[in-house]
Amino acid sequence: MLPSHVTEGRYVLQSNGTKGHSRTPSDVEFRELTWRDAKESMHNELYKLLNTAKSERREHIRAELDSFEVLYSRFLGEGDTSINWGKIQLLPFGAVKPYNELVSETSPSLIKDMLNKLVVLKLNGGLGTSMGCTGPKSLICVRNALTFLDLTIQQIENLNKTYDTNVPIVLMNSFNTDEDTEKILRKYAQMKVKIHTFNQSRYPRINRESLLPIAKGIEDNEGAMEMYVVMSCSCWYPPGHGDVYQSFYNSGLLKQLIDEGKEYVFVSNIDNLGATVDISILKFLLDQPNSMSRDFVMEVTDKTRADVKGGTLVEYEGKLRLLEIAQVPKEHVDEFKSVSKFKIFNTNNLWINMKAIQRVVEERTLHMEVIVNPKTLDCGLNVLQLETAVGAAIMNFDGAIGINVPRKRFRPVKTTSDLLIMMSNLTCLKGGMIDMNTLRSFPSVPLVKLGHCFKKVKDFLERFANIPDLLELDHLTVSGDVTFGRNVTLKGTVIIIANHGDRIDIPPGAVLENKIVSGNLRILDH
Repeated sequence: MLPSHVTEGRYVLQSNGTKGHSRTPSDVEFRELTWRDAKESMHNELYKLLNTAKSERREHIRAELDSFEVLYSRFLGEGDTSINWGKIQLLPFGAVKPYNELVSETSPSLIKDMLNKLVVLKLNGGLGTSMGCTGPKSLICVRNALTFLDLTIQQIENLNKTYDTNVPIVLMNSFNTDEDTEKILRKYAQMKVKIHTFNQSRYPRINRESLLPIAKGIEDNEGAMEMYVVMSCSCWYPPGHGDVYQSFYNSGLLKQLIDEGKEYVFVSNIDNLGATVDISILKFLLDQPNSMSRDFVMEVTDKTRADVKGGTLVEYEGKLRLLEIAQVPKEHVDEFKSVSKFKIFNTNNLWINMKAIQRVVEERTLHMEVIVNPKTLDCGLNVLQLETAVGAAIMNFDGAIGINVPRKRFRPVKTTSDLLIMMSNLTCLKGGMIDMNTLRSFPSVPLVKLGHCFKKVKDFLERFANIPDLLELDHLTVSGDVTFGRNVTLKGTVIIIANHGDRIDIPPGAVLENKIVSGNLRILDH
C-alpha cells in the first residue's frame, strides 16, 4: 500500500494548519516500523540488482542506485516535510526583476568575454510519444524540415560565429534518447559548436503494492518479480529533469567545463523554441559583485488562463520556492489558479552558477520535492515512478531570483496545435531562432485547438496539403475528420466540426473568416 501522505500521485499535506486526523503514539510507531521495513527491503533488493551488473559498469550503477535509495527514503517520509499552506507568502519586493530593467547595451568584445563563460544545456530525455512519434522528441521536424535539435545547433553556431566565441552545447539524454541522438550528432561535425552529452540516471520502477522494484536484473527488462510481467513492460525509467544536477556532476562534464573557465549554465527544455541565449540576462549575472552573487535565476512570465496550472514562485520560510499544483491541498487549488494572486509561472528556463551546482551536490544539500508519478504499464502492472523537477532546486541556491521575461521566451511545442503555429506564416525563422512575424497586427499568439484526428504528427501532416495562412487568425478549433486543401486562409475565429461519420474537406484557396463550418463537405476529383 502507499504511504499515508500519498494518494493517487498527489501529496496530502499533513503539516500544521491543514486538515487531518491526529495520530496517536501507536500510529506513529506503526508508521515508523512500516517505513523502516520498507527501506530495509528496498536496500536488499537494490543490492541484488547491483550484483547483476557487469563489473565495468558497477561503480556507475552503484552511484545511480544510491541516489535512487535516497529519493526512496525521502518518498517514504515526505509527509513530515510537506508544505504548510499557511506559511506560503507572496513574493517580496525585488524577488522577481522585470526584464525591461536589465541593461542590454554592451560592446561586441564584452559580449564575447561573457559568452565564453557560458554553457547551454538542453534537457533531451523525452520521447515524442505524445505526438505519435517513437524516437526522441528533439528529432521531430518543426520548420523547413529542421528539427528541435537542428534549430538548437544553428542558434549556438550562429552565436559563436557572430562573436567569435566558444559556447558549448550539453545535451542531457535519457536511456530512451541517447542512441538515436548520438547517431544524429555526427551530421554536425563540421559546425562551429562543441557538443557534449551525458545520460541522466536510470531508476527502477516500483511495484505499487509491494513498494519494491519490478526488475531483478540491471539489463533493461531482465527478469521481473511477477511471472506475468512480459518484455513489453519496461522495468526502468528516467527520473525527471531534476536529476540534471547529480548526473551532470557524476558525468565529469561539470568539473571539466568549470576547469575550462565556464561559470554559468543556461538550462532549458529542448522543445521550448523561445529558450535562446539572452545577453541581457547573462550580463546581469556576470555584473553582480561577489557579495550579491546570483547563483540561480528562474525565468518566469505572466500567467494567462492557459497557464493556471503552471508552477509559480512563492516565499516560504524566508526562501524562494517553486510551488507546483501537485503540492496544493484540494481546498486551495482554485486559489493557486488565481491569476490575480499568483501572477507568474515558471518557464523552466534557468541560469545557474556551475560552481554552486558542484557545491550543493558535494555537500549533499540539494533538496527537491519528490514527485510521485503513478503509471499503469502496457502489461497491466501498476507502478510508481519517483521523480524531481529541475526548478524545485531554487531553494537550495544563494541569491536566487526570478526574472519576468517576455512571453516570446516561452514557446514550447507540446502538441500538434503548437506545431501548426510554428510551421505557419505566424512565425519567421532566422539563424535557428523562431520569432513572430512582424506583419501580424496583434502580438498575441492565436489559440489553436486541433482534435484527436490531428494528434499524431503523421496524421497532422496528411490533413494539410500545405499549412494555411494564419496571419490574421485569433482562434481555431478543429474537431473530427477534417482536411485542408492548398492555400487556405483562416482569419478571426474559425470553428470546424465534423460530427461522427461526417467528413469536411476545406477546398483549395478557401478563405474562412469568423466562420463556423459543420456537417458534411467533401470535394471529389472529377
